[in-house]
Amino acid sequence: MEHAVAATPAWAVLAYLAAGVLFILALRGLSSPESSQAGNRNGMIGMALAVGTTLALHPTGLLLIIGAIAIGGGIGWVIAQRIQMTAMPELVAGFHSLVGMAAVLVGCAAYLNPGAFGITDATGAILAVSRVEMGLGVAIGAITFSGSIIAFLKLSGRMSGSPILLPGRHIINLGVLAGIIVLTGVFAFDAAAGMGQGPLMWIILGLSFVIGVTLIIPIGGADMPVVISMLNSYSGWAAAAMGFTLQNTAMIITGALVGSSGAILSYIMCKAMNRSFISVIAGGFGADSGGAGAAKGDGVQKPFKAGSADDAAFIMQNAETVIIVPGYGMAVSQAQHALREMGDLLRKEGVSVKYAIHPVAGRMPGHMNVLLAEANVPYDEVFELEDINSEFGQCDVAFVIGANDVTNPLAKTDKTSPIYGMPILDVEKAKTVLFIKRSMGGVGYAGVDNPVFYADNTMMLLADAKKMVENIVKALNGGGH
Repeated sequence: MEHAVAATPAWAVLAYLAAGVLFILALRGLSSPESSQAGNRNGMIGMALAVGTTLALHPTGLLLIIGAIAIGGGIGWVIAQRIQMTAMPELVAGFHSLVGMAAVLVGCAAYLNPGAFGITDATGAILAVSRVEMGLGVAIGAITFSGSIIAFLKLSGRMSGSPILLPGRHIINLGVLAGIIVLTGVFAFDAAAGMGQGPLMWIILGLSFVIGVTLIIPIGGADMPVVISMLNSYSGWAAAAMGFTLQNTAMIITGALVGSSGAILSYIMCKAMNRSFISVIAGGFGADSGGAGAAKGDGVQKPFKAGSADDAAFIMQNAETVIIVPGYGMAVSQAQHALREMGDLLRKEGVSVKYAIHPVAGRMPGHMNVLLAEANVPYDEVFELEDINSEFGQCDVAFVIGANDVTNPLAKTDKTSPIYGMPILDVEKAKTVLFIKRSMGGVGYAGVDNPVFYADNTMMLLADAKKMVENIVKALNGGGH
């Protein structure tokens, strides 16, 4: 006999429906830089409506809840004010971990006090379907938490960004995953679990924390954009599962939207990087020590052409078209504002300036777009790979600032390269390539040397990206040569 659940009032159903529509509009708005602010506003309004409706339906302990919201909101406000745009990837990973832990805590609370959640039958036992929802929610939440912590450590530099390949990791992951699935099935029909007792819930939780770590540790820095969107998807599915436990329509809708959109974005990112979606979400299944991040340069110092800020300013002043290609090096040095100033000065000289963005440049989806938007670079000057790649063959200068793998032509020619098949920006086709790099000693995330560095039409500008661009700006302001 199922527990009778009180019907949700019609006004609350309509409020949740309105919130769901606003969330959909938010996702639609976030698909473009021009509409992203409106998308954010719609999401904030929708969340305020959903939270307000839930509080109105469950007024018990309202002061404690409001106090908790105030504390959490205050912490979030302080972090948002202090965080640098370059640190956004690890911040996003950190926030994903909190969503996962929230799902774990809700699941544990429901398990320990099921009567308060309305998920018991006439005997006081937890409904079997609720145990399935609870087990899945806790498992996905725990995986999201521990996996996001590892992603945060890698992105923030507190852990090596290189793949950490555990011995027998595929067997470990398959074994732990099978254990979680089997134990969740047993948990659904275990009499002791139905009474909120027994160790199964806690075993499932522990195994899920473990597999979150073992899934993300073998993924290298080159795949971090996919990991970020993948963890975003996981956090959504965890929230949706807890929505069923809480019998909250808004959580189900929101979680499903986040989960599905994150999964779609992960697939798009994998396609852009020529990675197997199944391989990445499984923590590198099928990859070996020769995969991404393992190949290195041959260690031989090759001849290259070095230049200065004055040289770069002179070349660009006398060009008709300049395409700027930003990469993670720009983010690290926080050179976006100086770069925008350089672009403005070139336009005053009559030079056509455009920005070319690779979909996986940086460490999270849209990383370069966010940084350029922060520097007030006009949206109509920023182009995605598929929209601008054909123009490199006709442009005078490709100005590459801190990008490597996304401009490496070995992706088109070397079948043994870990980046083979990945679409790249064809900067090598420009008449002149100006390539800012801190030194010739390093390689990109994929660990592959870039032949563009040594091409006859390339001038290497070896310096901190921000300092080099600032010096170019000074040269442009000085009137050139």
